[in-house]
Parts: sequence; C-alpha cells; structure tokens
Amino acid sequence: MKDLNPILAAFFCLVSSSLFAQAVVKTVDVCVYGGTSGGVMAAYAAKKMGKSVLLIEPGRHLGGLTTGGLGYTDIGNKYAISGLALDYYRRLGKHYGTFEQWIFEPGVAEKLFNEYIKRADVPVVFNHRIVSAKKVNGTIEEITLETPLSSVVHPVRAVRAKMFIDASYEGDLLARAGVSYTIGREANSRYNETWNGVQVLHGHQFPDGVDPYKVPGKPESGLLWGISPEQVSETGAGDKKVQAYNFRICLTSDPANMLPITQPEGYDPARYELLLRYLEKKPAKNLWGFLKFDLMPNNKTDINNNGPFSTDMIGMNYDFPEASYERRAQIQKEHEFYNKGLLYFIGHDLRMPEHLRKEMLRWGYPKDEYTDNGHWSPQMYVREARRLVGEYVMTQANCEGKEVVNDAVGMAAYTMDSHNCQRIVIEKEGMKMVKNEGNVEVGGFPPYPISYRSLVPKQDECKNLLVPVCLSASHIAYGSIRMEPVFMVLGQSAAVAASLAIDQKQPVQRVNVAAVQKILRDNPLLDGSLPDVVIDNEDAGRVTLTGDWKQDSRGGYGRSLVVDDTKGQTPKAVRFTPMLPKAGQYDVYTYVPRRADATSQTTLLIGTGKTAQPVVLKRDAVQVAGQTSGTWVKIGRFTLPAGQQSYVEITNQQADGTVVADAVQWIAVNGK
Repeated sequence: MKDLNPILAAFFCLVSSSLFAQAVVKTVDVCVYGGTSGGVMAAYAAKKMGKSVLLIEPGRHLGGLTTGGLGYTDIGNKYAISGLALDYYRRLGKHYGTFEQWIFEPGVAEKLFNEYIKRADVPVVFNHRIVSAKKVNGTIEEITLETPLSSVVHPVRAVRAKMFIDASYEGDLLARAGVSYTIGREANSRYNETWNGVQVLHGHQFPDGVDPYKVPGKPESGLLWGISPEQVSETGAGDKKVQAYNFRICLTSDPANMLPITQPEGYDPARYELLLRYLEKKPAKNLWGFLKFDLMPNNKTDINNNGPFSTDMIGMNYDFPEASYERRAQIQKEHEFYNKGLLYFIGHDLRMPEHLRKEMLRWGYPKDEYTDNGHWSPQMYVREARRLVGEYVMTQANCEGKEVVNDAVGMAAYTMDSHNCQRIVIEKEGMKMVKNEGNVEVGGFPPYPISYRSLVPKQDECKNLLVPVCLSASHIAYGSIRMEPVFMVLGQSAAVAASLAIDQKQPVQRVNVAAVQKILRDNPLLDGSLPDVVIDNEDAGRVTLTGDWKQDSRGGYGRSLVVDDTKGQTPKAVRFTPMLPKAGQYDVYTYVPRRADATSQTTLLIGTGKTAQPVVLKRDAVQVAGQTSGTWVKIGRFTLPAGQQSYVEITNQQADGTVVADAVQWIAVNGK
C-alpha cells in the first residue's frame, strides 16, 4: 500500500481486518480443489454419492480448458469415455441438436458445467487458493486458503474434510500435502521407455537451413528471441524442462460479433522473426499452414499450435509448476501477450505475405465469449505441471498394452503426445540452424486401462488424498492420458472411491476397487439411470459372425472392427445380441468409422423379438467431425423385449464397397 495516502491505507487495513475476522472454516466430507472439468465432475459425483462437498476454484470460472477454448475435443477413441463425461458431451449434443457434441463454444461448455453444479447443489468457493495443508499421521486434516480480500466478502480461511481431491492442473494441493511428485521428463532408462526424455527432430519442426541469428550468418549478432543457447542432451536423457504452453484461441469471423485484434502491451515484432524465416523456406497457402485452425459452431475457432513456430511459447514456462501465484500470473500474462502479438503480427506486419494478412484480418475476438476477461480465455493451456509419484506409475508400457492393469477406473486412448520443450541451435553439414526439441506423437495402440493406484499417493505419505488430474504417470504416458474427457472420467472415479473410503473408514489405498468399478459400471450417472447397453465386435458371446469377415485394428470403436470388401458376392452378416434389462423403447445406434472405401449403403436387420425389420444406412448421410475415428449413427427407435430376444444384424447385402461391423448400442428412452 506504499502508493496510497495514509488515510486510504488505514481504511483498507481496517476493511481487510474486518473481512479476515469474518473468514470462516468449512467442514465437509469431501473437498475438491480445482474447478477443472475433472474437478467439477468429482464434486458432482461426490454429492450424488450422498456426501457433503466443497469445490474450491482459485479463479472465477469452472471447467478449466474445456471452457477455456479447447472445444475441438481431443478424444482419441470414444470407447474410452464413459459415465458423467459421456453424459456431458451428450448434453452438449442436446444444445446443438446432435446425439453427442465434441466440438463446441466455450460459453456453452461453461454454462453446462454450471448446470451440473446447480443440479447437485454443490457449494463452490471462487477466488480462493491453497496456502498450506496440515497433515497428522499421514492424513490431511485441514487446508488453509488465501484470497484477494478486496474481492471476497466472506473469505474461507480453512477447509477441514475427511477426503481431499486435487483436481488442479498444477498439483498445488498434493505438493502442499507433502506427497512425492515429479516435474519434467524422466530419462528413458527410468521406466524402460523409448519416447521419454530429450527427443530431437520429431514433428512441428523447422526445415533445414533456417538461420538462428539476428543477422543471418553472424553469430556475434546474437540469437533470435526464443532460441536457447543450451547444448542439446543425448536422446532419451531426462531433465526438468516442461512441454510448451499456449492458449486455445477462440476467434470469430462474424462481423456482428467481432472485436478487432489490436496491438497488445509490450508488443515486439522481433519475437516473430522466426515465423518469417520459416515461411521463406515453406510458404503457407493459408493460416492453416502454421496455426491449427479448427472451426467451431457459430463462426468461431479453436486455434492450437501447428508447425515449428506457432502459438506455443516454447521454453518460457519451466518455472511455472513450482512458481508463486504472482509469478504464475506473470507467466500467463506473458503467454497471453505472445499469442495476441502473434495474431496482430500476422495481420499487420507488412513483411507477412499479403494473402495471409488479409485472411487474418477476417477474424477478431468474439464479443460473447470471456466477457469478464477482455474476450480472452482466462485459462492458459497448462499441458503438464507436477505429476504425482504414487502407488503405481503409468508408463509407455501401459500405453502400448505391454503392461495391463486390473484395477482400472478409467481408460485412455490418445497418442503419446508431447509438445516441444526447447528451441535450440544444431550444426548440420557445417551449417548452424534452428531446431525444436521435445515433440513426440506416437500412437497406433488401442484404448488401455488407467490404474486406480495411479490416482493415490503412497500410503505412508497420505491416506486421504486422490489426484485425478496430476496423476502418477511418466511424462510420455501422461501425454496420452491428459485429455479433458479422461480427466472427467477420473474425477468421477476419484469421487466414488473417496465416498467408499469414508463409508468404510479406510485409507484411499485400501478402497475396494472392485466396488468402485461396479458403481461406475452399473450406475454410471449416479442417479439410478439404466446404463447403456453397448456391444463391441470383440464381446464374446454377444456377437455372431456369418461368413468370413476380416479383422481390422484401424479407426474403430474399441480395439478393433471387422470388415467385408467382397461387395456382397457371398452373403455375410454380423449379429449383435444384447441382454436388455427391461422391456420398452430403445434408441439404437451403430458406430460408423470414417473410411474412404466404405460402401455407399449398409443394410441392417433389426430384430425386435417378433419381426426382423430392415434398415438401410446411407454413407452420404453420415458425417464424422472432429478428432475421432467415427461416430454413432441412430438406426431408429424400437419397442424391444427384455432379455436377449432382440438383435442388430449388419449385412453385406447390396454393398458396393467395404462393409464395417464395429459396435452397436441400445439406450433406454425413459432412462430408468
């Protein structure tokens, strides 16, 4: 208060003292720290399990990245998404008039999270952040909070709970609870991996010959902004470098909803010199050449990093995971100004190709998004910060199916993905050039289970903490797991486990995981609704093949699918037979993968117990959108008997291309 006059300073001291005196201590069954997508679902689930809950969000908004601009959802394989997470995307579908909606606007996503909180009557404390945790005999008894007192009338000073869930992206609660964690990249030798540690020359990379110096060819002029002078370590070596952060940028092309992209504070065009040099080597036809420019409903975008020089602010976030709140805010502001400056540079710097400048000027900030934050996302894309080192560490072996756990409380299905960690100079054929280091994109494996033990600390470190976001995984395995829908699944699983731990008066490490799995399977929405009946082509006893079908592992729902490319020369069929829990009306869907060789029509037979009704599915009527291999297509609504008297049969009748049989699901219309 040194800049205030003495009277005003005294007034603020009086107000602060008065507010502090009114600060309260909350006592609940379950305290969830972090209002991310996983945190909201954890809080909702705990309340539905009959527990008293408090959700603490350090900022002003719920939903984390799901509401912070990441609307072009990283799904991987929809087989991995279940429970409340799947319910969330179906509720988004109702808003947009679809079955499931994986591409959406930030404001719509936030409104839906707020509806979950309202429906379950979950108390939320905004603008509070953890200061410390009091732990006695390995149990967290209380956490202490702080808040800008000027913005909170009755601040919460402390929270006491039987169970705590750290659902933050940063892992602030787990760190203050004194449990083991790590930051950065492990050496490959640590967990017998091949894609961890330092990785050079993989993806999002500069072409050879891009000069790194301010004056090309003159090292004495110094390195361009953003290039590290460090020597790169050997491949696979571990370090504490953190993969790059950025923002998922929401712009609009609707003139009626648009604010112009203006020059941000501290703008320095020299920061973007490398973009010009990259475009000299590899000209871009449009903005998609260096921005992942995904289109959203209502003329909006979800822009992500693409290429060697884009929205990722490489190498500028190493201290973020352990930084003070004030330093973190500074780092976030630096990332915001860098991204805003990049957009401004593209549209206004005369050295940029004219067609790219004109294209950029068609876009602006949306008036109807982030209205309390200058129409810019308040959530930086914190791809990775702290990671728990818990009872079990998920590694590359889990991703690739070489090690399979039997205590699954969720699944992952994305590629092992790491963004670049540093921008360095290398010498090749006598020439110094700029390169990025750290990018990995290795996939091709089916969905795999995530261990419950990776959500809990070692028992001798803490007995009442679960960590569904900064979970226990190596850097490269975390790159596969760290998707927003998966965080929602794990948040729900953590809440169910926390509730059982309370009921059983046990440490989280001794929770009956089979009981958790049963609740997730039999009551996925935690409201008594009937679970969907889903039959995958690999479900033994529920699938009957007639004829010689070929198995394919590419692009299906789950681990595989079966195909026939004989164009109906020999009659073939795949019958999916469910065990329906009750008689009634069911909406029936089949999973249709995205395939260039697909038949123009597929004939299905719907067995209703008394008749077999043919349905013809037209390829042109199927639209697969987003980062997914396929989509659920509604076959129709049918009145079906209980038990296993009904079926769906996919045939190759009148096929003129490849017929796919992958998965079928039955959803009870009344839900109960």
